Amino acid sequence: MQKDKEIILNNGVRMPMVGFGTFKIDDAGAKTAALQAIEAGYRHIDTASYYQNEAGVGEAVRECGVPREELFVTSKVWMTDLGYDATRKAFEASMKRFKLDYLDMYLIHWPRPLANEAWQAMERLYDEGRIRAIGVCNYNIPLLDAFLQQARIKPVVNQIELHPRLQQKEVVRYCQERQIVVEAWSPIMKGQVMEIPLLLELGEKYGKSAAQVALRWHLQRNVVVLPKSQTPSRMAQNRDLFDFELTGDEMEAIALLDDNHRLGFTPEHIYAHGFTPGDKPK
Repeated sequence: MQKDKEIILNNGVRMPMVGFGTFKIDDAGAKTAALQAIEAGYRHIDTASYYQNEAGVGEAVRECGVPREELFVTSKVWMTDLGYDATRKAFEASMKRFKLDYLDMYLIHWPRPLANEAWQAMERLYDEGRIRAIGVCNYNIPLLDAFLQQARIKPVVNQIELHPRLQQKEVVRYCQERQIVVEAWSPIMKGQVMEIPLLLELGEKYGKSAAQVALRWHLQRNVVVLPKSQTPSRMAQNRDLFDFELTGDEMEAIALLDDNHRLGFTPEHIYAHGFTPGDKPK
């Protein structure tokens, strides 16, 4: 079984570049899916308190038979738990659900006004050795600019919506110039990449699916991917990305697919208005 390529974060911690996403998988399903993913070779599992499946992921990590230090587990603090005390409390609640001794990475899920205080709590948890790395999600350049001015510890990661139709080139460049790794959520657009003729054509050329071509494109931009599937064969396919390479011309052709097609909310909307379950992106 091939070993995933790793990326070194700005604090020296190594993180696998292909992670397994668990959004919209319930607790019981998350345990099964995470066990299958680990069996398929994944060593990076991404979850969040908002997903309500940390207990299931924790069980999988404890029962899978792979040494804990070989796994990279990420969770996130939800926007209603931001603030120094609230974030520490949310972290303890997450760890109680995980039943793990430490977390590899803890992220601020969305930018909101109390994120700076939350970050101070996360810096403290990092200092205490409870978390190996801390980062953010869904930050645009102005929000990240302001955030970096007050942060004692630089985020290792900015996890954002990223796919061939929403390439966020300026955000990616801004982060990479500052040694902040970019992670892509929805890297294959919930399967919609299978409807893009160019990706289908390239898939035919390389004997790969359109999803594998899209994931390979991310990796060649030095972006970490978090594909999600509950089908074991698809899980295996989503990490079978290291036996082909897109040419410069092919990378440029995919770059032209960018039409700012967003599946989720904008950072600006969430920062200003927050989120209520049932809200739909405008």
